[in-house]
Amino acid sequence: MKPLFTVHPGEWLVGSEIEHRFRHLHVWLPAKDTGIDLLLTNTDNSRSVSLQVKLSQDYVVTHHPELDLRFTGWSTLKRRKIETSKAQYWVLVLLGFGNRTRDFIIIPPKLLATRLAAIHGEKEQTYFTVNRHGQCFDRRGLKQAEDGQIVAGTYRNEERDFSAWLNNWAPIEALND
Repeated sequence: MKPLFTVHPGEWLVGSEIEHRFRHLHVWLPAKDTGIDLLLTNTDNSRSVSLQVKLSQDYVVTHHPELDLRFTGWSTLKRRKIETSKAQYWVLVLLGFGNRTRDFIIIPPKLLATRLAAIHGEKEQTYFTVNRHGQCFDRRGLKQAEDGQIVAGTYRNEERDFSAWLNNWAPIEALND
């Protein structure tokens, strides 16, 4: 069994956010790595939601100070792990250091895998970006002009748009019912 103080920072951030938003839910940490980082249950523990958590580093300040964004990060998400995930949802933590923001993409793993395959093919790296308009896109491989559209809030690409899952706590809120 792992000691409690080895909790991954992303897991701690998600657990903390859930405890703040949903005071009646229980947040559980598994004793060993099973591919599920957090287990959430309702008050009487009769229903649950399992989460896999990934934390992305912010690169706005170091790599893109010219872009007025809340967050832009780089992640390597292994498609095979996503496709075979036992978790009901993956939570991608987008922690903006320069702008002191916290955003979360909460998405079913099969949907995440399908969308990433459509955007990148076999490549496993993503550049999730959150603009000041509350939109979230995977901007890996985009041109400079498209970056400008993301900043302005005028970029449109259904495949790359992850805004519907940005800070969408509905799957967790459903445990409160």
